Amino acid sequence: MVVQYKCPDCGADMAFDSTTGMLHCDSCGKNMNIEEMSGSRTEKEESNAYHNNYKEEEEPHHHQEEVNEYHCNNCGAVLITDKDTAATTCSFCGAAVVLSDRLSGSFAPSLVIPFTINKEQAQASFRKWCKKGLLTPRGFMTADRIKSITGIYVPFWLYDLNGLGSADATCTKVRTYTKGDYIYTETDYFNVYRKVNLNYLKVPTDASEKMNDGMMDKLEPYHYQDLKEFQMPYLAGYLAEKYNYDDNDLFHRVESRVQQYVDSYIDGTINGYATTSYNSKDIQIRKRKAEYALFPVWMVCYDYKQSEHTFAMNGQTGKIVGKPPLSAGRIAAWFTGISAAAFLLIKIIAVLSGGPIL
Repeated sequence: MVVQYKCPDCGADMAFDSTTGMLHCDSCGKNMNIEEMSGSRTEKEESNAYHNNYKEEEEPHHHQEEVNEYHCNNCGAVLITDKDTAATTCSFCGAAVVLSDRLSGSFAPSLVIPFTINKEQAQASFRKWCKKGLLTPRGFMTADRIKSITGIYVPFWLYDLNGLGSADATCTKVRTYTKGDYIYTETDYFNVYRKVNLNYLKVPTDASEKMNDGMMDKLEPYHYQDLKEFQMPYLAGYLAEKYNYDDNDLFHRVESRVQQYVDSYIDGTINGYATTSYNSKDIQIRKRKAEYALFPVWMVCYDYKQSEHTFAMNGQTGKIVGKPPLSAGRIAAWFTGISAAAFLLIKIIAVLSGGPIL
């Protein structure tokens, strides 16, 4: 089912405006509060009805994993998508469309963080970020070769987890003292035991096959005060994808991550000793709940010297991650400057200490 949002005043298409947090009509300027939209509940009911009748009505013609063709309600043009697309724009008339059948049933998100940075702001932030690259080529720093910049809602699982940890360690305290002509070292040994019970809420893990996991992890943190109950109008005007991996598929990733948190917490509780040697350490992570959410990301494709570089920007905070090209000349100059400064510092120290000048 293709869902498009029409302005009640002029009938033009509306899209989500990250500046106001409302649906906005470019034609007449009308804004609509998404959370107060009288039609939002109807749209959910329609989506659920579609999902309930999907197999009966559509299965003879298409299978859900194979559907890749929809039609724009405005112009009738074919909307070319892959099996993961949940929101897009019509390539012919530019209308914002949401594919509600891909946001229902098990693929219905619970939460969403809407975009707070619009496209113009994202472009400006990226250009500013490029100029800060001390080791990047001058041509890259001008940031005038942005090939594309796309706002996409990336699927995430938010896990509530419980971490149980126990550790048995042998620790020492060392005391050195002088008695007569001898220096004594006294070592005391302690058996130390720790047991912790920790809870972690909404630990995020991206669930998209297309997105680079390391890049998505580095976009954190997201500020959860902006989390909202999911409603489809938030997606209007942006791309969105449904998840490729469910919460059980990704549990090993989040389990490994939280194990490190618990391990670090245990280490932090054992202090004041000269040495710590663990005899045993056991950490168990249990999943209490996992919620499906969509997070905003700007994907930037930058063309530099006939090669493309991909960067990601947190669509809420503006944080940018990616690997820009490096300038061999600038790197050499930087190391030369560091070496010269270090040599000068050594000479100054030698003069002040009365030693020989190298």
